[in-house]
Amino acid sequence: MKARLRRSAALLAGSLIPLSLLMGQPANAVSADPMTDAFARAAATYEVPRDLLVTLAFAETHLDGHEGEPSASGGYGVMHLVSNPTARTLERAAKLTSQPVSALKADDAANITGGAAVLRAYADELGLDAAARKDPAKWYPVVAKYGNAASPDVARLYADTVYDLLAEGVDADTADGESVTVRPQAVEPDRGAYARARDLNTSAAAAAVDYPSAHWVPAHSSNYAVSSRPSSDAIDRIVIHVAQGSYAGTISWFQQGPRPNPTSSHYVIRSSDGDITQMVREKDRAFHAGEYNRRSVGIEHEGYINNASWFTDTMYRASAALTRNIADRYGIPKDRTHIVGHHQVPGADHTDPGPNWDWTKYMQYVTGSSGGSNPHTAESVCGSGYKVIDSAALGTAGTVYLLYNSANGYNCVATIKKTSLGTATATSAYLEVQGRTRVTDSGNFAYYAGPVRASAADKCVRWGGKAGSAVYDSPFEHCG
Repeated sequence: MKARLRRSAALLAGSLIPLSLLMGQPANAVSADPMTDAFARAAATYEVPRDLLVTLAFAETHLDGHEGEPSASGGYGVMHLVSNPTARTLERAAKLTSQPVSALKADDAANITGGAAVLRAYADELGLDAAARKDPAKWYPVVAKYGNAASPDVARLYADTVYDLLAEGVDADTADGESVTVRPQAVEPDRGAYARARDLNTSAAAAAVDYPSAHWVPAHSSNYAVSSRPSSDAIDRIVIHVAQGSYAGTISWFQQGPRPNPTSSHYVIRSSDGDITQMVREKDRAFHAGEYNRRSVGIEHEGYINNASWFTDTMYRASAALTRNIADRYGIPKDRTHIVGHHQVPGADHTDPGPNWDWTKYMQYVTGSSGGSNPHTAESVCGSGYKVIDSAALGTAGTVYLLYNSANGYNCVATIKKTSLGTATATSAYLEVQGRTRVTDSGNFAYYAGPVRASAADKCVRWGGKAGSAVYDSPFEHCG
């Protein structure tokens, strides 16, 4: 009987018969967990893995329908059904479910049903049979297609984000206080043709980016103006934006064009881990801030202004490190006159970054005036018995220390960061005993580089390190 009901539901999903009746529930039943139930019904009706459906929705919107208001790229509802010149998943969902567009925009259950219907339609087009539809790994190309990406690289970024979240699990509260969960589950996705796409989570074109930690994904040429700043126009402002959309979705939107209202930003930052993509060279003018386009660098942040859950501490720290780097390179004062929100731009009709953006925390991270201290010391990094015998400041970014252990005759070097704490940035420490090969610990580290230890009794040593753009190199010293 249950199997017959499911087949009937699939056959009748295009009608206006309430799904509650299809599933054997009274039409006027009020659920204590309406969104959880909506995901379950939509997943069963269209044979989409329920956990994958929830995770995709969370990646897009954090399960927030935004009261029917569109994202920057014209996406609506929990499932981000899109209506713009290049994507029409909203209209397709309406056709597949026979639900009015108004309901798909504003009603969570209808929107979730529409998203599931579009996913199933893509699955059918890509040839997923009944057995494949039961395996979340096989849905990877479907998920990639759902993101409406402008390129295979960004489609892979979009799908990888969903599968990474599936591995971590989801525990989200809706605007109505309902808890929606997905247990963590490791799924090895079958990427198919997307395995050949560039992995934007790991690859970078170092010659193209202005900020070493960023990936390079160019915006469409119609969305910015080639320039020669700062020689043509001085850069004296940094503008903070909130994208009103997801990380991959924003990157894809800036790649699409030409269109009536060209839009881009120099950088886009991800909420979960502070990952940074550069899309317009700083010398060029991104179209992001009206009157300030000529004089500013724009930074977009994944998320929505009315949902504070997007503004993670990791995002704040990564963004602040980027802002600090830009300000130092162009001599921009690190204050709220020169580091501004989009809403502060003269003539702007935008409200981002909105009331949930914590300017106090952000500016503390930018200036290094607060935001916590490094929980590690040179002694704790090098270990028991080591005592500091020398040190050198690395600007404001950190300090490199030389330590000695009198019990075993070993020196140790550690570089302890002072800024960008918790964010992996270029840091190094080295120790060279005279007559021997130098030993170096170098990479992107969150708190410190090292320890680098070597036996140096009765020997001179050369030591040093790097944090940020500051470097220290000692002569051979501390002999014996």
